Amino acid sequence: MTVVYHEEDGNIDVLQGETIGIIGYGNLGRPVALNLRDSGVTVKIGLKADESPAIVEADGFPFGDIEQVARDSNILFILIPNEVMPQAYIDKISPHLKRDTTLIFASAYNVAFGYIEPPSFVDVGLIAPRTIGAAVRERYLSGDGFYSFVAAGQDASGNIWDTILALAKGIGSLNAGAVEITMEQEAELDLFIQQAILPTFHHVMTTAATLLLGKGYPPEAAIMDLYISGEFNDYLERAATSGLLHALRLSTLTGQFGIFSRLERFNELKLERLMEITLDEIRDGQFSKEWAKEYADGYPRLRKLLKNQEGMDLWELEQQTIDLLKGF
Repeated sequence: MTVVYHEEDGNIDVLQGETIGIIGYGNLGRPVALNLRDSGVTVKIGLKADESPAIVEADGFPFGDIEQVARDSNILFILIPNEVMPQAYIDKISPHLKRDTTLIFASAYNVAFGYIEPPSFVDVGLIAPRTIGAAVRERYLSGDGFYSFVAAGQDASGNIWDTILALAKGIGSLNAGAVEITMEQEAELDLFIQQAILPTFHHVMTTAATLLLGKGYPPEAAIMDLYISGEFNDYLERAATSGLLHALRLSTLTGQFGIFSRLERFNELKLERLMEITLDEIRDGQFSKEWAKEYADGYPRLRKLLKNQEGMDLWELEQQTIDLLKGF
């Protein structure tokens, strides 16, 4: 049975006397550091070479380079991008690992696919927020908290869960709930959402917009009704609190009949097979190798893919719609 941890499961006192080394001060590093400090935890920031200390100084945190913080901290929360993490780990973190070191990741990607292999004498844990960095801070301040995945990748000390849950509480996740899974499952689920769900959504919306515009519907009306209005977001918010079926049942009876009577029409076996292929590529490491090569080569395919997307006429119509609705 899946374990879900809540506020009473974490003891922040476990972190007393410790200085948590936050490696990276970007979209997630800054909210995590601010939340921990507001929870009474001592934090020091380890900056990458390309990160300016100006924001860290303005926020009032002590800081140093990654090597210095790795040397001085027993608990390291590694919050730098996945593609640069392996080299930073090898060069700046691994030489300073000790028997009482704990490594905490916000993404299991590099551990799950073997790009980082911590030594057997250190603890390895995961706290992976299921939201964007800005929301990590906002939901801490509001008291709502945010969902996350937690995992123990390696428990050399026998106390890894105490540390994981104390940190999860400190950053505000236990207010909402932290779901225990494995490191591998977190990495695979994260990639699956990115590579199967979001592309499907993107394709559905662009295909629908192109069809409607081709049938003579005004761009401002079609694009607004598809997603700019926020109605789809409202459905998802309802689904997040009450379930997807309940959210759909809030439609009018006409809407409910239309949804459920046409559902079978879109029960496409090809879609299921495409999702299965995508998941297989993730689980067998094919995608991670593909991305490692893309990063090493300087992102040539990514640049081409972005250029192709940016060249679509739809985005100009989209911006015109946004400007018109906002009165610009």
